[in-house]
Amino acid sequence: MRHLMSPVDFTVEELDEILELAGKIEKNPEKYAHVCDGKKLATCFYEPSTRTRLSFEAAMMNLGGNVIGFSSAASSSAAKGESVADTIRMISCYADICAMRHPKEGAPLVASMHSSIPVINAGDGGHQHPTQTITDLLTIKSLKGRLGDLTIGLCGDLKFGRTVHSLIKALSRYENVRFVLISPEELRIPGYIREEVLEANNMEYKEVVRLEEVMPELDLLYMTRVQRERFFNEEDYVRMKDFYILDKKKMELAKEDMLVLHPLPRVNEISVEVDDDPRAVYFKQVQYGVYARMALILTLLEIKVD
Repeated sequence: MRHLMSPVDFTVEELDEILELAGKIEKNPEKYAHVCDGKKLATCFYEPSTRTRLSFEAAMMNLGGNVIGFSSAASSSAAKGESVADTIRMISCYADICAMRHPKEGAPLVASMHSSIPVINAGDGGHQHPTQTITDLLTIKSLKGRLGDLTIGLCGDLKFGRTVHSLIKALSRYENVRFVLISPEELRIPGYIREEVLEANNMEYKEVVRLEEVMPELDLLYMTRVQRERFFNEEDYVRMKDFYILDKKKMELAKEDMLVLHPLPRVNEISVEVDDDPRAVYFKQVQYGVYARMALILTLLEIKVD
């Protein structure tokens, strides 16, 4: 039995197999419509989510399975003081696989240590978001045709953005990937990502404040929102939230084939006028997320489809 806590829990070869399976599902979804008949996914979400929770539920239902779970800590026995360890022991009696989101870093890992079913980290605090990373990799590979030889701009909240942390870790294993880290001083990537991932893997990277000055060199721009829920006070959030806004004027500086990704939800960091630009692929990214999670569920449940 395997769990997924970090995108590097899988080897590059295993990740490639998951991406290949997701591509097959995209091309022939009917073939996979009943492969999880009788199986149950538990979605244990201790903090709010729209895309990730509904994407997991859609993925399991597309495979013919059923879904149980809760959408906030307040609607679970956590409100009564039940521990994560006890919750997963109980969930293991009801379901075949669990997707867990939690505001505390490491909570899904604790769950996996007490679980008798596979546990998927669906986001833990500002730490990791591996299924979003698999979604991002699938989007990039499907639309760019490769995961190496890319200059990737990561823009916005790089300090608390768990999607960014997971993506850097995953892409550090591919060749000729160069990162441009675009953020205000206060929201730069954590030191452990810089030292343990970028520098430890001899990754080429630079840190800049202005988005405009690097737009022409990017193959991909990964925008993120400034996350109100990660700030300790409202003043800091208000000061940072409008630091970057991607609009048509900035898009004119970019390559004709540059792609704009965003893990969503968007607040105001991407102007709605950009939505009609063919390079804006963040809603396609949402659809790829369903295929990626379908492939992941099949992999962790060890279900093979001839």
